[in-house]
Amino acid sequence: MKVQLHLVNDAVHFEGTAPSSKVKVHIDGPPDIGGQELGVRPMEMVLLALASCSSLDLVTILKKQRQEITKFSVDTEGERRSEVPNIFTKIHLTFNLEGKIDPEKAEKAAELAVKKYCSVHDMLAAGGIEITYSLNINS
Repeated sequence: MKVQLHLVNDAVHFEGTAPSSKVKVHIDGPPDIGGQELGVRPMEMVLLALASCSSLDLVTILKKQRQEITKFSVDTEGERRSEVPNIFTKIHLTFNLEGKIDPEKAEKAAELAVKKYCSVHDMLAAGGIEITYSLNINS
């Protein structure tokens, strides 16, 4: 696997590309180092990686179980320590699902998606980060 990152301006705005997509990802730093809010910050990307990795698997499992998802989102919140480097210590995922979904199947699917199939979860958890999740299901 290989990705590329290049500087876009004379501040700290970068553009990332990967051979798997034609979409460009924009990354920027905080204003105190020259960031101009032209992209997400690197630690936000970590949260997005965990959320997307878990979600891809969760949605796939639920579809295989013939659950009807009409709406899906995930809110991800991370707590960081105050010392530098400001790494995450805890992350919580809240999966929000709407449709004809059996809560029991969704719970089992989430457990598999987050803790068994998501490689981003395993990398972060191996570093000592506490990762939890919850489900909100609406018909």
